[in-house]
Amino acid sequence: MKIDHGSGGALDPRADAAAAEDAGFDAYWNAEIRHDPFVGLGLAATATQRVALGTCIAVAFARNPMSMAVVANDLQHLSSGRLMLGLGSQVRAHITRRFSMPWSRPAARMREYIAAMRAVWASWYEGTPLNFTGEFYQHTLMTPTFVPEPHPYGPPKVLLAGVGPAMTEVAGEVADGFLAHGFTTERYLREVTLPAIARGRARRADGLGERFEVVGSPLTATGGTEQELAAAIDRARGTIAFYGSTPAYRAVLELHGFGELGEQLHALSRQGRWAEMGRLIPDELVHEVGVVGEPDQIGPELVRRYRGVLDRIVLYGPLARDSATAAAIRAACAQPAEGA
Repeated sequence: MKIDHGSGGALDPRADAAAAEDAGFDAYWNAEIRHDPFVGLGLAATATQRVALGTCIAVAFARNPMSMAVVANDLQHLSSGRLMLGLGSQVRAHITRRFSMPWSRPAARMREYIAAMRAVWASWYEGTPLNFTGEFYQHTLMTPTFVPEPHPYGPPKVLLAGVGPAMTEVAGEVADGFLAHGFTTERYLREVTLPAIARGRARRADGLGERFEVVGSPLTATGGTEQELAAAIDRARGTIAFYGSTPAYRAVLELHGFGELGEQLHALSRQGRWAEMGRLIPDELVHEVGVVGEPDQIGPELVRRYRGVLDRIVLYGPLARDSATAAAIRAACAQPAEGA
């Protein structure tokens, strides 16, 4: 497994990205939360030379395929071919009420969205006339004035985030990789996610499925003292409660027998009773979703759970900045698997 560093959506991550590169991380990911992730990665590209740069995630349906193709191509050029374009659909309420954009059949729309982007890139890199006419998107005009200057790096890799089987199959079918949500478990990845990816890859027409990568950012809770660990576990409960309240993520809870808990969390979230939700999360679920333990225990446990499941692990926040823990995880990844 490759070990990556993740930002929680920094506006100017130059120093953080440079430190990640110096520390030996394989990639630096920037999320779309409070800031546009592309602005941050554009700055990060100027401060780094080796580390790959990814969006984890950029909200696809907040933009049209043409605008996404343009900004991704620009970053691919600025970074000398280091961009990994991580896309996600977001949920309906945010797309329709926050971004005021259309929502319908998200898996089918995303399949077409990525195909439309690839058609735009083909018109630039290969000179193919742009004539994409789909159910959701139509791109049929590309005059020379608007064709970007050529660069030698080609289109970026496209990775797609998902939780449910339908979107996960789309990733296997049309993307170059899959971004696993932090609200997942080893069992869910093995029993639901990987089979869905395999079904999608079986339908690929481009023969590129062998280069497919699965990227995960497991939830972790750690601390050097009992008090620090207890506080980290409480934060993990809040995170699990937040995501567990979202119906789109309910399948993870249902697989582990917590479907009724998901309904309770959703009802509380609709009432704005966020502070109460974390207290409903049992220890069993914290340890199922999260990797919990002292700093020297986190690395071996991440490797034990996710070797052979994830190709890349993204470490966020204090865990990524803890050089000793990051080094321990890399060392654990370098050890041969049991029985090898």
